[in-house]
Amino acid sequence: MGIEILETIIYGVIGLVAMMLSTFLIDLFVPYDFPKEIKEKNAAAGYIMAGIYIAIAIIIRTVIM
Repeated sequence: MGIEILETIIYGVIGLVAMMLSTFLIDLFVPYDFPKEIKEKNAAAGYIMAGIYIAIAIIIRTVIM
């Protein structure tokens, strides 16, 4: 039981780091200020970021399984 909890924590941390890294890379390569646009209530920018997070989560889930 303890090993499964530790694995879950490790995979959770890896997932969070991957999401932060992907957000950084997208901000680096796409000439668009997503945080500013989301603060200005731009729904399209929010949908793009949500799609990116969902895609990264699917990739991480597939790798873990």
